[in-house]
Amino acid sequence: MKTELRALTSIRGIAAWFVVLFHIRLSIAGLPAPAAAVLAKGYLAVDFFFLLSGFVIWMSWSERLRAGGLAAVPEFLKRRIARIWPLHLFMLGFGLLLAFILLATGRDAPHFPLAELPLHVLLLQNWGFTSTLSWNDPAWSISCELAAYLLFPLLVLAIDWRRVPTPAILAAITALLVLLHTVFAMRGETTLGLDIPRLGLIRCVLEFACGTAVAALWMRWRETWRLPTIACNAAALVLLAGWIAGRLPETLAVPAAFAALLLGLALTAGKPGNPLEGRPLHYLGEISYATYLGHFLLWFAFKLAFVDDTHAVGAPLIAAYLVLVLASSAALYHWVERPAQRRVNGLTLRRPRQVQPAGSGSPHG
Repeated sequence: MKTELRALTSIRGIAAWFVVLFHIRLSIAGLPAPAAAVLAKGYLAVDFFFLLSGFVIWMSWSERLRAGGLAAVPEFLKRRIARIWPLHLFMLGFGLLLAFILLATGRDAPHFPLAELPLHVLLLQNWGFTSTLSWNDPAWSISCELAAYLLFPLLVLAIDWRRVPTPAILAAITALLVLLHTVFAMRGETTLGLDIPRLGLIRCVLEFACGTAVAALWMRWRETWRLPTIACNAAALVLLAGWIAGRLPETLAVPAAFAALLLGLALTAGKPGNPLEGRPLHYLGEISYATYLGHFLLWFAFKLAFVDDTHAVGAPLIAAYLVLVLASSAALYHWVERPAQRRVNGLTLRRPRQVQPAGSGSPHG
């Protein structure tokens, strides 16, 4: 049975808004340099999403897949597709509308290449088939998540983290993070947000796998949570401090810090006084997928309607856009995402018909 950790839902909402601010930061008039520097790292929220996704899905599905074997895989994939695909398709439809408006008014639409649309519909756009981000840019991570979902049953059937000694789990997490850093270093990249079409997929898969191992540690330490929480928070602070000071590379320090932070947040979820347990933040987390997937094209349309792209955007218009993002996120969540998810989840997957042996009066023959 799935048990929600409310604090993790809330932090997902905060991370989604960090991505929103990352995408509009260059247009904000008068943004102080320190704030601009912080928002310029908003792409790192996606790395936390990947870790969190692996954590939550391992917690929710590992035992069911292990108990059901290959027969449980179709139901797992159906529910993951129900979670990510309908809203993605809706936003692609909005992108198509924007492309038609641009073309109908005599403007170019280079961000909406029609030849690549089938890849986006199938969520294959970031599997090495494209060279740039297009259509709804944030959906690149959803494309990579789909690959992680397809690999997840194999991971569950290959490794039962519950039976792995704690030192071995820690070693596995370290190995995954070092491998991620090595891949980026071999490509000559020093930050995680560069060359997403080539490196986004491996970034997602390795961090997702790391998140599953972090979930195993949570299962192991949740009853004696105080000392592990202190250790996790201390490790996260040291890693982030080393990165900010330029002593540790982003491609190693940030995912490692996020893994420690995720575990610390999970261990303190549900504890008295945790500010992440409140209803407003929790609701932001519930609608965070709509925020994440909807804000980019909404900003594109907002600029077409209200903003001269050659000038910075003043505070009133920025505030109006942010309110619009919040309102549209709630609307998309309640009117598109959740109804479509329920409808897809309600579909019954047909099982292959069994051929009865001759003379058998029972399907159990």
